[in-house]
Amino acid sequence: MEPGWLLWGAAVLLLLHLVMELSPAVNFVLRIGFYYALCIVCSGLTAPVCLLVNGGRTVKNMRIIKTVVKSFKYFFGLRFEVKGLENFEVEGPAIIVSNHQSILDMMGLMEVLPDGCVQVGKKELMYAGTVGLITYLGGVIFINRKSTTSAKMVMADVAKTMIADNVKVWVYPEGTRNCTGDLLPFKKGAFHLAVQAQVPVIPVVYSSFTTFYNPKKNLFTSGKIKVEVLPRIETKGLTPDDVSDLTDRCYNIMRETLFRLSGRPAEGKGS
Repeated sequence: MEPGWLLWGAAVLLLLHLVMELSPAVNFVLRIGFYYALCIVCSGLTAPVCLLVNGGRTVKNMRIIKTVVKSFKYFFGLRFEVKGLENFEVEGPAIIVSNHQSILDMMGLMEVLPDGCVQVGKKELMYAGTVGLITYLGGVIFINRKSTTSAKMVMADVAKTMIADNVKVWVYPEGTRNCTGDLLPFKKGAFHLAVQAQVPVIPVVYSSFTTFYNPKKNLFTSGKIKVEVLPRIETKGLTPDDVSDLTDRCYNIMRETLFRLSGRPAEGKGS
């Protein structure tokens, strides 16, 4: 009886492998499903560890979460090539801004996340089961993107917390996922925050995922992601009137870097 079950199991696995090879759609759905399952299960297992080690919601839990998430890349055959980590070595708080491409960004985030750094995320994430629980325990700052007034109030509180607790804040200035290989226009909230707190902006750029991940084409394979942490941009002495120029400067630097890392020719802004 037992050998029979083993043969049936081997046959099913072989059939599944063949279907995945022949059908990109099946391959994509199964890999994404596995990614979601991995996130849910690992969040559920990591949350009690965070509670036992650090007692509750604190940015210190990010060290534990980072260690767990950094193992995900091995399941999906992803490799990271990182440059410029020394640019995170600034005294005091800072605003870190990066491009936002897909649900896989979490792996890229944890690959380079510096100590004492919290992220800004959408409020809906807080209600995403065990994933919401682990992001809460990690100190993620939740904002209601549908309410401009609420978001501004939260960001004002972030500025105070950032200075008082001496933490860095990671923001995705595009505001939403963008898997086109280019950048969406930046929202100015992160840059208002940097100017208000008079702290530097540190841009982080990830190469385009489009060669190995594209939901529209049911593409999800292994690949290499280049990451570059750029030199900080100082904001001391800047005023709210300088926010637009600061935003444009950061956008142009990051877009040029994105194209370079992705092997694309440079293009003019807005092209």
